[in-house]
Amino acid sequence: MTSLDTARPGGSAAASQEASDALLERMMRLHPKVIDLTLERIKRLMPALGSPEQALPPIVHIAGTNGKGSTQAMIRAGLEAAGRRVHAYTSPHLARFHERIRLAGEIISEAELAEVLAEAEAKNDGANITYFEITTAAAYLAMSRVPADYALIEVGLGGRWDATNIFAQPRLTIITPVSIDHQQYLGDTLPEIASAKAGIIKRGVPCVVGPQEEAAMEVIEAEAARLGAPLIAHGQHWHAYEERGRLVFQDERGLLDLPLPNLAGAHQIQNAGAALAALRALGEGDAEAAVTQAEWPARMQRLRHGPLVEAAGQAELWLDGGHNPAGGEAVAASLRAMSDKPVHLICGMLNTKDIAGYLRPLASVAESLTAVTIPGEPNTLPAEETAAMAASVGLPSSTAETPLDAVTRMARAAPNARLLICGSLYLAGNVLRENG
Repeated sequence: MTSLDTARPGGSAAASQEASDALLERMMRLHPKVIDLTLERIKRLMPALGSPEQALPPIVHIAGTNGKGSTQAMIRAGLEAAGRRVHAYTSPHLARFHERIRLAGEIISEAELAEVLAEAEAKNDGANITYFEITTAAAYLAMSRVPADYALIEVGLGGRWDATNIFAQPRLTIITPVSIDHQQYLGDTLPEIASAKAGIIKRGVPCVVGPQEEAAMEVIEAEAARLGAPLIAHGQHWHAYEERGRLVFQDERGLLDLPLPNLAGAHQIQNAGAALAALRALGEGDAEAAVTQAEWPARMQRLRHGPLVEAAGQAELWLDGGHNPAGGEAVAASLRAMSDKPVHLICGMLNTKDIAGYLRPLASVAESLTAVTIPGEPNTLPAEETAAMAASVGLPSSTAETPLDAVTRMARAAPNARLLICGSLYLAGNVLRENG
């Protein structure tokens, strides 16, 4: 597997990013809104680029509220272990934009990224288009130029009107667990949000479905029936569970007895189940490698090196980017399952999120929360407001200037504790950059 610090031949992690940084900065100014869900603009741009989306290898398209990235990482690990060349597209990035695009297993080089961004900018010719739309077009252009066996495409937001959703006939679609998030874009109710996610289902194309609440599943089933898309649904067509320290996966083809996922957290059992169901549907892939070789940073990731780890001393330091109520439940369950150590949170969140909904499940497993303002993020919730919200759900709280300040303080106060930096992928990305 390729780490975040490597890139394709022709570029390196140390290479200058001035060209792509300048292009990306200009692309941020092509539309007055960060998010404006429609397919009109990207469908206008793609033919000008030569319709690269039509030249991609078989596509696996993944939507859902939680677990998209982990599921994609496990599918990729299983396919690559079987010798397949795999493109992958994901968002947001953590440390640098290049992470969003993998070409045949390797993070895109600076030279390749700058080239496709420049082409997309030139063909767009100053027209109104969002940052995500034009960079998605550039990603497809890059993927079309490198031979591969599969392209794993993660939805950016929702599904039906997401810029990734321009494929007429993917090989497979996947919908991971759907929950309440991004209500300002997708709707206030679970059925409305599920409808947006189910928009990736295509006529006659099999769809793997992870565990769902009944209200979401009804919507997904109705859309699949309307389009004649066979469902491969959790609880009906496949099951995944832990038994005696092993992962057991079962479907109509039989039972797999595998090691537990190397990605931490009980919720990864079901993400692994969706990935295994997908590999079975594709008819190839190494099942054990899928669950033991996947890498996905900032999802209950133990940090082991760097300035923050040094500041933590004897305390364990963990990082997670979950940011909605379902993410808070998953993190809380993961912490409960770990060895008996006091837990202290260092948390920064965006002002667009359900802060109390995320923090409430964590109040039962953590002894304190130190709030930080996410550096350089215009939509950050001020540390004082995060701390006040933590106190309102029963978490003793305080504030710190930076994550490093918080870690240093907590390491002195609780030298044998488990420290978790959490609340936002934007905070997680900042931590990974600062930690080297």
